[in-house]
Amino acid sequence: MKTGEPGLRARAVFPSEAAIRALQQPHRGRRALAPSAHGLSWLTPVCLLLCAGLACTPAQTEAAYAATELASLPVGSSCVVRAANDAGEIVGTVGERGFLLNGGGLQEIAGLPGSDYSAALGINNLGHVVGSANIATGVRAFRSRRTTGTVALGTLPGDNGSVALAINDPGKAIGYSSGPPGVRAVVWTSAGAIQALPVLVGSDSSRGLAINDGGDVVGVSDTPSGPRGVLWEGDAVQDLGTLPGHGASEALSINNLGDIVGSSGDPEAQHNAVLWSPGGPIQDLGTLPDGTSSRALAINDRREVVGISEARAGVHAFLWTKQGGMQDLNELLTSRSGFVLTHAVAISAEGVIVAIGVDEAT
Repeated sequence: MKTGEPGLRARAVFPSEAAIRALQQPHRGRRALAPSAHGLSWLTPVCLLLCAGLACTPAQTEAAYAATELASLPVGSSCVVRAANDAGEIVGTVGERGFLLNGGGLQEIAGLPGSDYSAALGINNLGHVVGSANIATGVRAFRSRRTTGTVALGTLPGDNGSVALAINDPGKAIGYSSGPPGVRAVVWTSAGAIQALPVLVGSDSSRGLAINDGGDVVGVSDTPSGPRGVLWEGDAVQDLGTLPGHGASEALSINNLGDIVGSSGDPEAQHNAVLWSPGGPIQDLGTLPDGTSSRALAINDRREVVGISEARAGVHAFLWTKQGGMQDLNELLTSRSGFVLTHAVAISAEGVIVAIGVDEAT
């Protein structure tokens, strides 16, 4: 996948290179799983259902996950899974088009009129989808609603590109606007008005990556010393900091309690999954055994965290909880079914996890 540059058309536009490596690489020939409770059919990632509706207590050291395969993509095709809501609806990109997967099957998100590529990048609990599409003048953010269809979201004055990455239930969308002045994190109101978010002192670019229902936004602001995870509350921007000895960080997800997850490290070296909680210090979530690095990609309101942990043997998806710490999702499955979970990219309020699985034979 290509990263969008100001003033250029691209196959897809996404945030920082670090986030791209974790979230947006095409998963060729990979398989999709989903919880049977949602009756989903077709696609490429993995959904896991924790405890099948039972409450998981601290006495349970390992929760069993059940996974149901949706389908396998043909060799040579590609799929990127980006987000899921609490109803089990999943969005992403298959081939050249965005998709929405729910109980009604796989639906194409065509993007904007005349676009030759679209990416569905975020979804809220009302089923509203945001993303980006290639049009004649560049890459443009869009919002798609079942009742009103798909509309373009604007850019900042003087810019010629934009990408919407997430949307909350009240209808605010976040992402970034790009052009000759640079790349700037933005918020679109439910009515479509655009507002630039402030940057850190000395920063030359920023990207909004996630938003909660209270309107708090997290993302990345680039500085001379490297990218820094940031929190936007209203008109104020806060540098979330790094672990001791690290020079860079990224904030990738925020829940409705204000807990934030992402990673801390160095731009081209090891990074560790981290948790920022309101009023508390940054917390290192560690790695899986023999892991060399990790990244937390999502957190729900139960403070359950999912992400990836890299080791010499490969990349594995993880679940982190306060009671159990970081656990390999592959070791929590009731049945392996011939696949390895490599990326856990989303977790719902009820603990349903969307993850990427790859055939052990490939």
